[in-house]
Amino acid sequence: MRVGVYFDMRNPPGWRQDPTRLYGFTLEMCEEAERLGADSIWLSEHHLFEDGYLNQPLAFAAAVAARTKRARIGTAVLLAPLHAAAEIAEQATLADIISGGRIDLGLGAGYRVPEFELFGADIGRRYTTTDQRARELRALWASGRLTPAPVQGEIPIFMGYQGPQGARRAGLLGEGLLSVNPALTEPYESALAEAGHSPARARRGGSVQAWVTDDPERDWPVVKKHLAYQLDSYRRYMVEGTDQPIPRPVDPDRLIGKDPGKVLGSFMYGTPEMVARGILDYIGDLAVEDVFLWGSLAGMPEPMVAQAIETICTKLAPLLRAG
Repeated sequence: MRVGVYFDMRNPPGWRQDPTRLYGFTLEMCEEAERLGADSIWLSEHHLFEDGYLNQPLAFAAAVAARTKRARIGTAVLLAPLHAAAEIAEQATLADIISGGRIDLGLGAGYRVPEFELFGADIGRRYTTTDQRARELRALWASGRLTPAPVQGEIPIFMGYQGPQGARRAGLLGEGLLSVNPALTEPYESALAEAGHSPARARRGGSVQAWVTDDPERDWPVVKKHLAYQLDSYRRYMVEGTDQPIPRPVDPDRLIGKDPGKVLGSFMYGTPEMVARGILDYIGDLAVEDVFLWGSLAGMPEPMVAQAIETICTKLAPLLRAG
């Protein structure tokens, strides 16, 4: 099992800092995570967030690639319906070349109305379009028309689908599934077999909503402020552009211990031993390639980010690999 860290470059109004400093510090943390033994670094994408959410993950992946030598670099996720297949293929190839063949491409369907309006994309066909992007990428790389070619030849693709229907779609495509939810195993593997794909095509990895610390009691008052902003902003932006009401603010204290399958409704928190046991109990005997956790939560102070990355890499990761 590879263990990694996850960044989205949020820069909230309440904790605003110079973007150049934020991006530079994050690159330093990517280097430090690799030095401390992190296996992977993952990046996300959104647009029109008040906090400057990372909007070009493959561009930033190329920067990470130039600063690292070993860790794999993934998108979790790139919003496939907002980009042409050729654009994704070329940007992913560039990052793959710079990294020496370390790119994993996670594709997601998106869900925000303003983002689809910004790019002139059809939100009603987002799942169909995402599936089509995966097919187009495979065809483009196989054709040899785009040059240069990826170092890996075939860049791994993971579909960022979270429900049973999405898991089935990933299986029919024969691509990886970017979720470690055990409930998705049956629809995913059944669809792989139905489409005639080899069982060896089954690949799983994904994020776990968690924060790890050597002193949970000391850190919780700070962690929960940044966690609340992160989750509340996701929930607010989820309904923007629709007639749905803004969800009520979350209570971070009530998220601890909830079903980890609820992506925005649960959170693991505690010492490395506590979080490792929670993750291992959750995934059970599921064959997982990657598990990654937040390296920073929405505007978190730099010393806390650096300490969390050290704790993930040197204390949590060995426990997960052993488990």
